[in-house]
Amino acid sequence: MSTPPLASGPEGPHALRPLLDTVLEALDSGARARGGPLPKGGPETVAARVREAVGEVLPDQGDQHALRSLVHAFAEGAADPAHPLCAAHLHCPPLAIATAADLAASALNPSLDSWDQAPAASELEMLVAGALAREIYGDGQRAATETPDSLITTGGTESNQLALLLAREVYGGSVRLVCGANAHHSLARAAWLLGLPEPAVVPAPAGTLDPTALDETLTRLPSPLLVAATAGTTDAGLIDPLPEIAARCAAHGARLHIDAAYGGGLLFSTRHRAALTGLDAADTVTLDLHKLGWQPIAAGLLAVKDPRDLTTLRQRADYLNAADDTEAGLPDLLGRSLRTTRRPDVLKLAVTLKTLGRSGLGTLVDQVCARAREFAALVHDHPGFALHAPPVISTVLFRPAGATDATVAAVRRALLTDGRAVLGRTRLDGRLWLKATLLNPATGPDDLAALLHLVAARRATLVEGHTPR
Repeated sequence: MSTPPLASGPEGPHALRPLLDTVLEALDSGARARGGPLPKGGPETVAARVREAVGEVLPDQGDQHALRSLVHAFAEGAADPAHPLCAAHLHCPPLAIATAADLAASALNPSLDSWDQAPAASELEMLVAGALAREIYGDGQRAATETPDSLITTGGTESNQLALLLAREVYGGSVRLVCGANAHHSLARAAWLLGLPEPAVVPAPAGTLDPTALDETLTRLPSPLLVAATAGTTDAGLIDPLPEIAARCAAHGARLHIDAAYGGGLLFSTRHRAALTGLDAADTVTLDLHKLGWQPIAAGLLAVKDPRDLTTLRQRADYLNAADDTEAGLPDLLGRSLRTTRRPDVLKLAVTLKTLGRSGLGTLVDQVCARAREFAALVHDHPGFALHAPPVISTVLFRPAGATDATVAAVRRALLTDGRAVLGRTRLDGRLWLKATLLNPATGPDDLAALLHLVAARRATLVEGHTPR
């Protein structure tokens, strides 16, 4: 048997070209077979189709048609975030330009744990990480040692964990996390993983962290303290009052982290950037560009105001960053992540930022925020629905008027099983709400109306006790 072709090297492009045609054809046929935003039938039906397509996972003899058949099955059974009726989660449709760049990263397969495995990627990462840190903190007039920096991560969970780790080490080995009841679950989990004290949870009665309650908490708790605020909650897309929180932290000498995994993309928009006023007061900031950045997963960052905080991450492994190599000028990459092997996720970021520019990305942000306002208006004006509140970013919470929580949950599951629409769910104010997270810039007014119609129709069939065609 001949050696299978490799993705890079002299023959790489020639070998990939027909395979890409196969993949694109299978993606198309799979999407047509699916026929909607989600496969029909629910978990058991989808699992049966996948098992049938796979057959034996590791056969004695290989199947040369596996790429076509498995990509088809993968696409047929996918939730497609580019479908206008797929609007449940912070799960964006990736830009074609970013996806194409990601192919190049996969083909060349650099690993960002030593310079000799990723010469260009390591420099590109430094350039992009610095530029995005300056986008958050501004250029300002800082000393060279205080030039902000950022680390490329796998997303908000890793970024939040790194933020807690840096705070712990800055304070000499221990710190107490103070966060709102609206904070992302990854923060409490990070505190547990790092062996930190139980987090102090501050009330968020309006869905955002209450500055007065925060002040009371900071007054009674001993230092050192790390306050975690949120710019774009997962449940409702709300933004904590960042300037007030920053002022309370400064008054009490507490460190501030802002989880802007969702809302950080507003930085690109001239129209919406002001919603993040106060972001630059944070010591660390989480940002995810696989949300309001339209990147293939993963594309997270942790921005750091003072790069000296990153010294705690430095490690020495002679085979990767020998001291004499570093002294000779080879860049040391081990201090830029808790991971060793790392994909060059920076390439797709760099290509997107350079191709679209701030104005292009800002236009996409403005479009999805506008769609959310339009959808909220449809809900508000419809007698059969209740709107939770006007959207702050691109998340709209709504529910059929007069429905029980059990009915709301059943409507959502029925739409999933039908494969007709993908909506999320969240519990706020003691009630269960349907959640539409609108991250698709191509979604139009007709799509929004269709989504609301589907929910109304499915609610009606559940009330009448029969299943629709």
